[in-house]
Amino acid sequence: MGRSSQLRRLRSALQHAQRGTAAAVLLAGDAGVGKSRMVAELSDIANAEGARVLIGRCLDAGETGLPYLPYAELLGQLGEDDVHLVKARPALGKLAPDLVEAPRHVSGADRRLDPDLGQLQLFDAMHGLITELATERCVVLVLEDLHWADSSTRYLTSFLLSRLRSQRVLVVATYRTDDLHRRHPLRPLLAELVRLPAVERLDLAPFDAKEARSFVAQLAERDLPEETIAEIAAKSEGNAFFAEELVAAWADRCNGMPTGLADVLLSRVEALSPHAQKVVRTASVAGRWVRHSRLQEVSDLAEADLEAALREAVAHHVLVFSEGEERYVFRHALLREAVYGDLLPGERVRVHGAYAKHAATTLGARGSAAALAHHSLESHDLPGALSASVLAAKEAKDSGAFAEALYHYEQALKLWQAVPDPTEVAGVDELSLTRKAAYMAYQAGEADRAIAFARALARLSEEQGDRSVTADSLRIYAQYLLFSADHKLTKAAELIERAWELVESEPDTPVKAWVLAVRCRIATHLDMPDEIAMGYAEEALRVAKAAGASGAEADAQISLAIFDEYAARPKKARERQLIARDRALEVGALSVELRAWYNLCVNLYDQGELSSALALIDKSVARAEQVGLTWSAYGLETRLLQVVARYMLGDWDGAEAAAELPGRAVPDLAAAEVAAAGLHVQVGRGHYAEVRAMLRQFGEQWRRDPLTTVLTDPCVAEMELWRGRPAEAAGRIASALRVHREYDEWGARGIWLGSLGVVAHTELARQARRNKNTAAEQDAVANGMEMLEFVRDTVRFGRPRSGELGPEGRAWVARTEAEALRLRGENDPDAWREVVQAFGYGHVYQEAIARWRLAEALLLAGDRDAAGVELCLAHAVADRLGAVPFRDALRQFAKRGRLTLDGATTPERPTLNPLTPRERAVLTLVAKGNTNRQVGEKLYISEKTVSVHLTRIMSKLRAGSRTEAVAAAYERQLLT
Repeated sequence: MGRSSQLRRLRSALQHAQRGTAAAVLLAGDAGVGKSRMVAELSDIANAEGARVLIGRCLDAGETGLPYLPYAELLGQLGEDDVHLVKARPALGKLAPDLVEAPRHVSGADRRLDPDLGQLQLFDAMHGLITELATERCVVLVLEDLHWADSSTRYLTSFLLSRLRSQRVLVVATYRTDDLHRRHPLRPLLAELVRLPAVERLDLAPFDAKEARSFVAQLAERDLPEETIAEIAAKSEGNAFFAEELVAAWADRCNGMPTGLADVLLSRVEALSPHAQKVVRTASVAGRWVRHSRLQEVSDLAEADLEAALREAVAHHVLVFSEGEERYVFRHALLREAVYGDLLPGERVRVHGAYAKHAATTLGARGSAAALAHHSLESHDLPGALSASVLAAKEAKDSGAFAEALYHYEQALKLWQAVPDPTEVAGVDELSLTRKAAYMAYQAGEADRAIAFARALARLSEEQGDRSVTADSLRIYAQYLLFSADHKLTKAAELIERAWELVESEPDTPVKAWVLAVRCRIATHLDMPDEIAMGYAEEALRVAKAAGASGAEADAQISLAIFDEYAARPKKARERQLIARDRALEVGALSVELRAWYNLCVNLYDQGELSSALALIDKSVARAEQVGLTWSAYGLETRLLQVVARYMLGDWDGAEAAAELPGRAVPDLAAAEVAAAGLHVQVGRGHYAEVRAMLRQFGEQWRRDPLTTVLTDPCVAEMELWRGRPAEAAGRIASALRVHREYDEWGARGIWLGSLGVVAHTELARQARRNKNTAAEQDAVANGMEMLEFVRDTVRFGRPRSGELGPEGRAWVARTEAEALRLRGENDPDAWREVVQAFGYGHVYQEAIARWRLAEALLLAGDRDAAGVELCLAHAVADRLGAVPFRDALRQFAKRGRLTLDGATTPERPTLNPLTPRERAVLTLVAKGNTNRQVGEKLYISEKTVSVHLTRIMSKLRAGSRTEAVAAAYERQLLT
């Protein structure tokens, strides 16, 4: 994973060697980054291509080492047929005494020879042996862990690499970059080797954030929740070994760092001097990095001793010096964690206390409050930790870091009962602190935590008895319930009515304005009559103006704009939204501002102005990121709209990019909803293995949110249709419709669901006709017609937000009617022309699918030329989008109909079956349950060759395992 470019370079070097141009590759990387895995992959490829692979390893045996150890190991791997080549070179007796007898009589003259001559004879003998071995077939020499090589091994390696010319030889030597301190003996040798013409250096970097996340997800298969995957990926920092150890520890329910991993990491620190170890331990208490000035203040070492210790830690790659910021950074976060975990309890408390004293003197500087809160808590100064946590939360909020502010407010609330006089210490009462925590959770996208804090806020305010404060707390609680996963509208309505009872008879205040504004929102969600909901909004607007509550005023304007849309006045609605957005921006009401942005985007989207909508959506997403509200309620909704709009406009790469989650952890609900929006492209491109992985990863979260279920089930149904499984597709649609009818019976989304239901039953009816199963055909037609009637009823009884059915809804209705003709065994070109025209407003993919169906109808009508034109237009779109299932279906149709596809970029046969005959034979045996060894025995190939074939098969089918490869092959009808 993530090594395709490096593997290409290694294969290129192998191909050069096979053609008679000797090459050498120095494979460099940190410990655990995957050097041995790369070498193993190359070895499998070389073996499969007939090369001879010889592997020698260096061992960490101290300064002197074991002379020539890797070369002695190489000789031990030679077969009986090659022994005579070794025996013909007596000088190799030092490396293989079992193969070569040393001379029994040595003359006095020979004893007086320069000992270097004997070494040169050995070098010449090894060079001659390798050259002779390479005459029969290419030889791949692998020298692992060259950083542990003794001087003799280094000299011999230098000798061999300097004499690489036209031999069929590839030398691959691995070494750890993090072990090469400034005085390491391998450094000067590497400087010489890279200047040789046959030698190249290949650096193996850690995985990037996306690769690390994917690697961890595949390691854990279905066992890890999303937040744990993100946490492990972040902790591993792209190091494969660290990720594997952390996943294994999680599987074993191991708390903290795995012992084996800690031992590996601490071995580097234990090699340092006592002073250097002490400084590293002190630095670990500060975190991942520490400034030089802070270390000077906290450490009790003399300045000269401190500098010497730091120099040693940097030279041995434990710490890295960042010159521009004058700070020291641990080379890896897990290294710091291992050192910190190794501290004695008393030592830890003492050093934290020293850091807390230093942080207290720097309050006001960025990050100092957070540092003081952390070190005070760890040194058991609870009052200091409480006051500093409140300061740190305010600092994080002011910088737009809402998730960090939430953390600090939560920490303060945990300490509240443990500190005497907490209100005096914190400078704020518990009610205000809880309100702030609820607000931060809401802005950070943590809906469940926001609701929990809002519930506690309502309870605290009722205990205090202040009517206005209680009303505002109940309003906050009701407002946050609107964005809960299960949409508790009844509970929200109950809470807002209680709030209104408390302020109804009160003078006009901001609290009253906000209660009315939220009352209007809830009334809209509950489908109350417009005059009632609008009355709430108009009253909220009046009260807000009278009370000077600009945020509530803007929020009420947004609600009134939505009623303008219901009345089919989209232009007037946009004007109101712009006024509300600008007003919210003036007063810093960020949530209201993003609500206005979102509704402006929806307005254009509903009118079918997709390009204009997308331009505004991109600006809205950028604004949410700018103010730190990417995962807030409306920041998230706009992000989802961005994914869908790009998908519809045919920018599938852009849609995939918008659906990518950042490397850091995001709220569970946000991650699940973004993944759900990204399903459109994953299904369209035939990435079924990824879709199944997402179902395993997010399935539980999706089931928690009924509206997300209504989005994901149709995508999965479309996948089942492409896989030729219409019964499963019909089941998915039926499930989604049940949920849809419960929460939004005549909502416009039902048109999409019903249309896909008609498609599924049409395919079932066609299957039944082919099988001459009249009863099954009648059932499919009856069920499909029921779906058609549901779509018609939705158009009749539904209430589109834009006042009248928009272009998207009209297009899906047209497709439903056209599909219903196919359902009954008919196919009308005019109906499909109408569908093509309807989706022409901007839905590129559905327009192309309509052209496919139009081509079918035209061909049935005998108009081959027109059918060919429509088919080519559809194929061009499928090819550009990378819509593999659709493209394959078009090519199969062209083949059956004997139509040509002008502009087809890929030959038909490889598209239909990318596997070679040998790969199909291997996969067929794997599908029957055979192990690699059993497959090899039946096909008369080695187990390693089977592994190489499977690797290529999984790459071609985009599968992460043998099982997924078999499933993908069956789905694409590559296996019978």
